[in-house]
Amino acid sequence: MQAQTRQFLQYLTVEKGLAPNTIAAYGADLKWFSEFLKHQGRTALEEVTRRDLLDFLAARKRNGLSSRSLARQIVTLRTFFRFLNREKILRTDPTENIESPRDWKRLPKTMAYEEVERLLNFPKGVGPSAVRDDALIELMYATGLRVSEVTALPLQAVNTVAGYVLATGKGRKQRIVPTGDMALQKIKTYLDTARAKLTRGQASDRLFVNRSGRGLTRQGCWKLLKKYVRLAGIRRSVSPHMLRHSFATHLLERGADLRSVQAMLGHADLSTTQIYTQVTRQRLKQIHQQLHPRG
Repeated sequence: MQAQTRQFLQYLTVEKGLAPNTIAAYGADLKWFSEFLKHQGRTALEEVTRRDLLDFLAARKRNGLSSRSLARQIVTLRTFFRFLNREKILRTDPTENIESPRDWKRLPKTMAYEEVERLLNFPKGVGPSAVRDDALIELMYATGLRVSEVTALPLQAVNTVAGYVLATGKGRKQRIVPTGDMALQKIKTYLDTARAKLTRGQASDRLFVNRSGRGLTRQGCWKLLKKYVRLAGIRRSVSPHMLRHSFATHLLERGADLRSVQAMLGHADLSTTQIYTQVTRQRLKQIHQQLHPRG
């Protein structure tokens, strides 16, 4: 394969005029593929099958390669084998009918129940900012709102009597999300005791404000969450989006139906929500293995 690879890379340089970095990426992809073929006992390119290509991509994915990088490697292999066909070096093209993994989805990272409890129960302090942070983090997990949605919440979006939040999502679409008693209680405490101290008399329609009285930003939300994750002794990175994933996964694991979770997350398409069912299937498999007499 080395001779064909050199010929291919020369073609990319001379005839296609690709940039050196692009050609180097093609070369690196083909080197990985060549090593894989040697390991599989393939001694000639004529022996390569579609199954070999799929096995190669699966191995690369298991090693942590992203879907975007896998898609690039498919482009490399497809361009390589089409070149070999055009030059009459090969008669067949094993890359035919191999789709790009652009629709492959990684399982969302979630927090364990114990981690969430530790984060929510960790004492944030008694100052205005701490009271705000306590209410904010509780609300994010209670509703699964996107960080952009929770930081943009106007004051009138939270109904502490009826127990819901009116969220505005993508495309300016609004949805009602039920909110638990604990989150409502912390929001009420924040509104009664802390928010006015943060605004300092300045007018603001945002629910969550910073120490300058302006609306809390997404970056500010991420930073304060990172701080409390560290203080709570959780030894991994937790993002606002992970809280959203945890909200959805924990609901499904406890019996919520997919349509309800879709409505609360604000997903226009159910297929977007269905990625969480992969997580719950894994959980069901673990439970079966642990508890079934012949698991």
